[in-house]
Amino acid sequence: MSTQIPPPYRREIDGLRAIAVLAVVLYHFGVSGLQGGFVGVDIFFVISGFLIGGLLWREAQSRKTIDLKRFYMRRIKRLAPAYFAMAVAALIVGYTVLLPFEFREFGKSLIAATVYLSNVNFFREAGYFDSASEDKVLLHTWSLSVEEQFYIVLPILMVLLMRRPFGLRAVLWASFALSLIACIWMTQRSQPAAFYLFPFRAWELLAGVLLAIETQRRADLIPRSPALSLIGLVMILASIALVPAGASFPGWHAIFPVLGTVLIIANGQDNNWINRALARPLPVGIGLISYSLYLWHWPVLTLSSYYRGGYSGWLETAFWLGLSLKLAYLSWRFVERPVRRSKITAWPTFGAAAVFSAALVAVGGFIFTKDGMLDRFDPPLRTHIEASADFLQDWSRCTVPERGPLIGLEVCPIGPEGEAKILIWGDSHVRALKEGLERAAYEADAPALLIWRAGCAPVFGLIKDETTATPVQDTACTQANAQIETALLERPFARVLLLGRWGYYTNGGGVGLDAGNRVALEVLGFDGLQNAQFAQGLHATTRALQAVGSDVALLRAIPEIGNYDSRQVARALAGNRLSADNLSAATTLPLSAHKARTAGLDPALEAMATDGVTLFDPAPFFCSDTTCSALHGGKAQYFDNNHIINSAAIRIRSLFAPLFALAAQQ
Repeated sequence: MSTQIPPPYRREIDGLRAIAVLAVVLYHFGVSGLQGGFVGVDIFFVISGFLIGGLLWREAQSRKTIDLKRFYMRRIKRLAPAYFAMAVAALIVGYTVLLPFEFREFGKSLIAATVYLSNVNFFREAGYFDSASEDKVLLHTWSLSVEEQFYIVLPILMVLLMRRPFGLRAVLWASFALSLIACIWMTQRSQPAAFYLFPFRAWELLAGVLLAIETQRRADLIPRSPALSLIGLVMILASIALVPAGASFPGWHAIFPVLGTVLIIANGQDNNWINRALARPLPVGIGLISYSLYLWHWPVLTLSSYYRGGYSGWLETAFWLGLSLKLAYLSWRFVERPVRRSKITAWPTFGAAAVFSAALVAVGGFIFTKDGMLDRFDPPLRTHIEASADFLQDWSRCTVPERGPLIGLEVCPIGPEGEAKILIWGDSHVRALKEGLERAAYEADAPALLIWRAGCAPVFGLIKDETTATPVQDTACTQANAQIETALLERPFARVLLLGRWGYYTNGGGVGLDAGNRVALEVLGFDGLQNAQFAQGLHATTRALQAVGSDVALLRAIPEIGNYDSRQVARALAGNRLSADNLSAATTLPLSAHKARTAGLDPALEAMATDGVTLFDPAPFFCSDTTCSALHGGKAQYFDNNHIINSAAIRIRSLFAPLFALAAQQ
């Protein structure tokens, strides 16, 4: 059997690994001054490309063959054992602390990570930089999947073109250029795709591959110079400190850490102070455990933060960071290194990997099909867990007309088939009420149509600037409302129901848990403060609809239980972090606070009622004479602090019975 020729050991590369892994780990643990610490992954990509590409090229040139069986055996022995250990540990801890909807997603991500499709899975979910990423225990495995996909593509490509070295190099250079161009182009159009998917990251790995090949062909290709090493180090450190997270990465920003890594590796054997520093025992030691540290730090961070409800200060952060380092050392010392150095041959290695992989896939599938195993939790906690999952509906009947006045806008029929005589128009509260509205429509045998856009109030002439929306989404709201205005005035519905989160628009923002969300509004044709403009604009909208013969109804505001969120309450109860008094504070609101929240619109609502607008008030379904509550009969009724869940919408459907009954008669 042929033997693969390992590259000579270079201590400074392990030192470079130390910079990469510390950048990622400290960034994730929230250390200030490292806003671009995530570029450590890009450094890893270049290093992997350099080492693997160099190994394969060296073997192809010296042996005139590549032993794929031995190559994949070495990759499995290098990477799989530590991954299996981390995955099993995360599975055990996740079982004890994750709520069902998160444990269900953990099961799905466990399958994806084990079969090297983690990057595709998280691309479909998107959001490496969003707050939801902190709940994804295996999010960090996306980069491992990119590398595994690279380990599949590169060796096969080299085998196919091995006898044509010039052709192979041409293909690799062309692939590098195309991938880089595609990465920059795609970042502007779909940042999650550019971030997660292999074709748009391949250029980073190929940068290392091409460096290895070209420097093996010509050792003097890049002159050894301390200046080049210094430039490379500055580019890496500047990237770690300055590259912004978010929609602009990777794009052209990724060029800097990649180029910096290339320069340092290219000059790695030059006897300069940078290489001597990288080759010191401490950075080399961290570099040796870098793979295990990368594997373990993210589950430690996410699961501990999840259970604790966040960290209480730098001492606690330091504790969990220290635990990550300890687990990394143990993983390297007792799992990673022994298996890597073992004499286990290829077929037993493949067999063991297949068995462990199949077991993890089976467990992940079981967790997913069992919806995260709700029966792990006691009944008082389950109601909040169930509420967090009772917010999904079937929108398969929705269509986007290709002609007519509503062309390009999503419209959703509810109730029985037939021509809709009633339109329900509003923001995301339409979605929250959908199941109740639909049940009422079926019971009255009255077809209806829904139109909703999140954060977009049903007011003609509306212009908004919202912190939770992009400028494109804000503009789309204005354009959609203008199109709906034209459509409703030209082809009136017999009845129109308007509903929305009125307190959000009149007060200019959220309350309680989402108090930081702000919205600035203008209504064309009206002056004054925001609440006055909005009230006048809403009243004018109802008058315009009445003028063309529509019977107009309006749903008063659903009480906002400011400090309630079903997911947060469930997590706090599971972690024993919520006392009875705090639970009461999170699930209730004085009725007077609800009235104060809606006071800015009340005079306009009374004027609308005088003008013939029918007002429906949901507050009696959620409030007593003194208190509004997120619970009814011991069951949670809200998803978050302002959206009710499906079962609550069905419970209050009698509120809408007059609306559908009249439409059915007409």
